[in-house]
Amino acid sequence: QVQLVESGGGLVQAGGSLRLSCAASGSILRINTMGWYRQVPGKQRELVAAITSAGGTNYADSVKGRFTISRDSAKNTVYLEMNSLKPEDAAVYYCNAEVVRTDWKIPMDYWGKGTLVTVSS
Repeated sequence: QVQLVESGGGLVQAGGSLRLSCAASGSILRINTMGWYRQVPGKQRELVAAITSAGGTNYADSVKGRFTISRDSAKNTVYLEMNSLKPEDAAVYYCNAEVVRTDWKIPMDYWGKGTLVTVSS
């Protein structure tokens, strides 16, 4: 199996910064795209940023210029650097990875349990 574990969430004042990390472990042969999503109560989960195995990135318009996604493929870890945080960035942030397992060669999506980001105004 595969596990994704997020860390780095917390409480920050508006204008502040946080860095989220997500480490994948388990029967991993290869990880394709890794990404961060966020969700607030009553709303759908939305893509924040994603990064391919080749390093290509994609960002939600609302975070462009403020958030930066990166990954360390050797460590199966993805990061989200969040700067100039706004109250509307507050949400539970979920890590996602498309993983090819050593025992199952079809890529499958895995999710972390989420980490809470709170932004005070």
